[in-house]
Amino acid sequence: MRALVAAGLVLVVTACSSPEPGGNAPSKAPAPAGLQVEEVAGGLQHAWDIGFLPDGSMLVTERPGTIKIVKSGQVTPLDIDLGDVQARGEGGLMGLVVHPDNQRFTVCYNTSDDVRLVTFRLDGTKATKTKDLLTGMPSNSSGRHSGCRPTLAPDGTMFVATGDIAQARNPQDRTSLGGKVLRIDPETGEGAAGNPFIASGNANERRVYSYGHRNVQGVVFRPDSDQIFSSEHGPSVDDEVNLLAKGANYGWDPSKGGAQSRYDESVPMTDLQRFPDAVPAVWSSGSPTEAICQAAFWNGKLAITALKGSKLLLFTLDATGKVQNVSIPEELNDKYGRLRAARTAPDGSLYVTSSNGTDDKLLRLSGNA
Repeated sequence: MRALVAAGLVLVVTACSSPEPGGNAPSKAPAPAGLQVEEVAGGLQHAWDIGFLPDGSMLVTERPGTIKIVKSGQVTPLDIDLGDVQARGEGGLMGLVVHPDNQRFTVCYNTSDDVRLVTFRLDGTKATKTKDLLTGMPSNSSGRHSGCRPTLAPDGTMFVATGDIAQARNPQDRTSLGGKVLRIDPETGEGAAGNPFIASGNANERRVYSYGHRNVQGVVFRPDSDQIFSSEHGPSVDDEVNLLAKGANYGWDPSKGGAQSRYDESVPMTDLQRFPDAVPAVWSSGSPTEAICQAAFWNGKLAITALKGSKLLLFTLDATGKVQNVSIPEELNDKYGRLRAARTAPDGSLYVTSSNGTDDKLLRLSGNA
């Protein structure tokens, strides 16, 4: 078991832990015992997200624009029209969430014009489009910072993590859907009741839950708690895990207060000088970044995949959401390359995907961690 030290992001072989931002180092992380990793399926291509169905099968999105049904180790292409997906750079077919009726699912993807959420109805191995749930999310022609992942909240609303598409003013512009965490009605795509800016005259601002983000890769809800965490890519430093607060600014502003249109990545991930009320991260990677990706709660810990770091990070949190330590299971450390998706299955196991581009894997994790 390796563990991660956030102050400078030092990796060491013996078990140690990540200092709290601005605080003392927490206690050492114990090594997990009995972690099992099962290769459920292979032959995938940039496997981006996972959705579970009641018959034990899974839907897995692939960034080039296909969805696979995985059941009992068998992989079957889903019959679905995704001809308007534009896969370029970091963009393409991305996040997926299955609706509570288990008959519909919503995916997020790039088109030639935008990033959009689209809902489909599932019938066996075929899916039919029912509606464009939300269109007009900003898109970069290169696909950069196109991150888009929907997740259903315990209250039935849909949270959507978005990237800022590397446009300097998007993160602080509450009328832009880029660089945000959105909270929407999963039936209409409109801002959900109780949102912080629900009284705004701008429909996009009514959808915003939090802003000032760079490229959010995942949102997850802590069981038996009202805590919401997000995982976010930093530039050359400071990937962030954030504890989300309604209406809060998380301080990313490459426009420097709107003074420039250039995407200036030298600014802090959380600029407390420009925005004294911005919310600091509960954990940041320091340098170099890990390119952390999707987050899920598993065995009481916050599990987050890493793309560049090619590992799984396990965060032990206290009751307030403060990070106590971070550990890295050796069973996944640089064994499968870039790790992207992370979803907790109904049986309590954790499923993750690799995202290397060829022969990507769907992995099932069980046991202690």
